[in-house]
Amino acid sequence: MEDEIDLSLIEPILEEYGDDKGSLITILQETQAIYNYLPAKALTYIAERMGISEAQVYGVATFYAQFRFRPVGKYLIMCCQGTACHVNGSENILTALEDELGIKVGETTDDKLFTIESVACLGCCSLAPVMMVNGQAYGQLTLDRVKEIIADYRSRG
Repeated sequence: MEDEIDLSLIEPILEEYGDDKGSLITILQETQAIYNYLPAKALTYIAERMGISEAQVYGVATFYAQFRFRPVGKYLIMCCQGTACHVNGSENILTALEDELGIKVGETTDDKLFTIESVACLGCCSLAPVMMVNGQAYGQLTLDRVKEIIADYRSRG
């Protein structure tokens, strides 16, 4: 899959920012928006084009939790584990997601539809327990509601 990465897709980003080291985070964000993760081949190319070491690029990319190094599914599920969610049963919600999808946190289903991530806080404490699917918040979750939500997204393909 990595060999199939079309580096020409990030060329406009690199042309826009040139070798401005202060733009590395923005370049990484825009690169991730294109590929849905940061392919190693793209990180190497970014380092070469910016005239910096791969270690510097990887240092920035690994420091920030927003960056991913593996492709995610079509539907990225972020399950909140913050204090409000935790006291309202978020561990059970996460277990229900894993059981329903047959994967663990950080994994993607074989059909590439779903990826589960556990996050510290989604900022929707009044909806606890809460999860987001591609930015759409679902709150006051129950185990049955989780199954309904997953079934709905499965039906969309």
